[in-house]
Amino acid sequence: MARKPRERSRKSKAADNNGAAAAEAGMNGEAPGSYRLARMETERGKIIEAFMDLLAEQSIEEIDFIDIAERAGVSLAELRSEFGSRIAILAAHIKDIDREVLSADSTDMAEEGPRERLFDVLMRRLEAQAPYKEAIRSLLQSARRYPGLACALNGLAMRSQRWMLAAADIPSAGPVGAARAQGLALLYGRVLSTFIDDDEPGHPRTMAALDRALARGQWWIGLFDRVCRLVPGCRPRPRHRPELHEDDGEPVAI
Repeated sequence: MARKPRERSRKSKAADNNGAAAAEAGMNGEAPGSYRLARMETERGKIIEAFMDLLAEQSIEEIDFIDIAERAGVSLAELRSEFGSRIAILAAHIKDIDREVLSADSTDMAEEGPRERLFDVLMRRLEAQAPYKEAIRSLLQSARRYPGLACALNGLAMRSQRWMLAAADIPSAGPVGAARAQGLALLYGRVLSTFIDDDEPGHPRTMAALDRALARGQWWIGLFDRVCRLVPGCRPRPRHRPELHEDDGEPVAI
């Protein structure tokens, strides 16, 4: 018998009930598009938004630096002072999405189980990515054609998912943490394929796909944890939820 998809347990569930506009507002209850507008106030943000707009229109391999500079309204020198490559711009965009998720209040999820906390974190991340669906579609298509790009995106994704695990208060250090992050990156990538075509308020099809994926992943992670108990030093120590600082220059991922 099929399992009924879970419902959101956070405050965003109430926002979903207020209609499509509220659903698009994201996890912080801001007006639709306000996050993008805030980012456009800085030169760095203008470059990132210009790149994501271009990515929605064409493949990443076709985007030239001059196209990004012209769309952002900056010079090539200004573009180079901020970023050294297209992947660096993408990494900055992903880092901003991660920061948005990590900054949200999650105290109301403290008593929930790990799977429920992770479901909530990943849905918040998907909500933050809603304005960029066409850019995500373009990236997924390019990754299927170019293995090198797929490897680069996987590295970014794995790093980002370590932060999502930490946000859900799930240990992400050591070999177990690396395995969890890699599995979660693959899981998230499959859910993105549903997400980019899910235009209903609240993304119900995405929620159902994520719920099913986490159910499958929970079994495999449980098996891996049991095997890892047999290896000395394999199990990571619990970690506290991290803070992402302004001076953290390490690229974070899709």
